[in-house]
Amino acid sequence: MFLRSEDATRFVRLTPLTQLAGIGGISLVFGWTLVASSILAIDAISSGSSRDQVQRTQAAFEERLNQLSEERDARAAEAVAAQNRFAVALEQVSQMQSKLLASEEGRRELETGLGAVQSTLRDAITERNDAQRIAATTTEGADVAATPARDEEVSTALDILSGELRQAATERASAVQQAEEAQKAADDLTVERDEILARNDEILTQLENAVTVSVEPLDDVFRSVGMNPEDVLSTIRSGYSGQGGPLTPVSRSTRGDAALSQGETKANQIIVTLDQMNTYRIAMEKLPLAMPVKSSFRYSSNFGRRWGRRHEGIDMAAPIGTPVYATGDGVITHASRQGAYGNLIKIEHELGVETRFGHLSRIRVKVGQRVSQGELIGDMGNTGRSTGPHLHYEVRMNGRAVDPMSFIKAADNVF
Repeated sequence: MFLRSEDATRFVRLTPLTQLAGIGGISLVFGWTLVASSILAIDAISSGSSRDQVQRTQAAFEERLNQLSEERDARAAEAVAAQNRFAVALEQVSQMQSKLLASEEGRRELETGLGAVQSTLRDAITERNDAQRIAATTTEGADVAATPARDEEVSTALDILSGELRQAATERASAVQQAEEAQKAADDLTVERDEILARNDEILTQLENAVTVSVEPLDDVFRSVGMNPEDVLSTIRSGYSGQGGPLTPVSRSTRGDAALSQGETKANQIIVTLDQMNTYRIAMEKLPLAMPVKSSFRYSSNFGRRWGRRHEGIDMAAPIGTPVYATGDGVITHASRQGAYGNLIKIEHELGVETRFGHLSRIRVKVGQRVSQGELIGDMGNTGRSTGPHLHYEVRMNGRAVDPMSFIKAADNVF
């Protein structure tokens, strides 16, 4: 290699080993640059696609729950309508049976009256025959005139009674037909009501299974981060326990109590499970489950032992000035420099959880300020005991450091 100046020319001789070392170093730097760029690009792409997929899955699940709820309400309304139609049909059957009994009673009364008239007619005929045999010649004309008049009167009475009997028989047959039709309609309504109740029970079962399956991952979330789900639910409910309002007596039909009671039992169980899910949702909002860094970064150190000591957080490496966000709702309890942490922010969350953000280049919040999940609180830096720009992120429960990755993975499993 020749180096020429204005008044002289110099040269440097490089041995083959030196040349090979130089070329190898340049190749190593170039390869490392390609690998690091690929890792950052893959992380950015996978992070965006996983968030989109999680949002789509959650939206689809909520839409399915809404569809099941709407179908359950429609089936419940159909069951109530069928119950009302069944009650009306039973009332009609009762009225038809009452009319049938009344017509039957009238027919019996007419038959009794007809028997009395027939008896009277037989007596009258007997008297007439006796009168014709023993009547004197002088009274024969008067008796003969009276007898036809009495016969005509009895015949008229018989015609009236016969007409009444025919009318009663016709009304009775009509009432029997109407009662049979009403009973058939009542049977059809009973079958329809049973089908609606069975469908409603099927919908309630599907909805119950859906919400039960949805609760299990939430239980796993709290167990994975070292929390007892029952204690979490009890704590949340103690802060959301208000009740009130006027109470009005409830009255309803007692028909079909067995089927309705079973449906009500499932519905109440679904309501209890949904309340549990809602309570979990409130608890999830109070936990630091979001990512503190939304830009591209690299995990440079995990939770646990490092260099013979305990590393009580995780390190996320990225350029200085990368935005840092609050991972959950809470109150700022520390926002200044602290020893090896450098510029440090502490956020106190509910349920005894605290998060720490160290080595910041800039602090954007103040002590006592309330922040929400996803709110910008500072910029990544290289302050304190640090070998390069990164964020030291800690999660503590009741003062004890826990692995922040358990919260991040728990959020991924749920959302």
